[in-house]
Amino acid sequence: MNINPIKTEQDYDNALVEIEQIWGAAPNTPEGDRLDIILLLVQNFEAKNYPLPELDPIEAIKYEMEEKGLRQSDIARIFGISKSKVSEVLNRKKPLTLNFIKSVHKNLGIPADVLLA
Repeated sequence: MNINPIKTEQDYDNALVEIEQIWGAAPNTPEGDRLDIILLLVQNFEAKNYPLPELDPIEAIKYEMEEKGLRQSDIARIFGISKSKVSEVLNRKKPLTLNFIKSVHKNLGIPADVLLA
């Protein structure tokens, strides 16, 4: 099994082609092990060269609300707060409080680190 580090864009492109060719390889086989290793190398290269931007907490909340079909009144009811408080937070007129963050994390499943950014 001859595998090399991914150092250049050409190496990266070649790795993606190889992944496509061996995708679906059975686990615990030489081909499956090769796929696992190449995926790790690609993941490492992408993390270094294409970092994801930090998520905005308010945008993350709005996204989850949209995905779950929730309105501000639904959030107010679920969190046990007033609709005006939800509106103020979502319109950036009031900051996220620790209690609000805990409720969002618990009820919408948004990671705490995103909400604390």
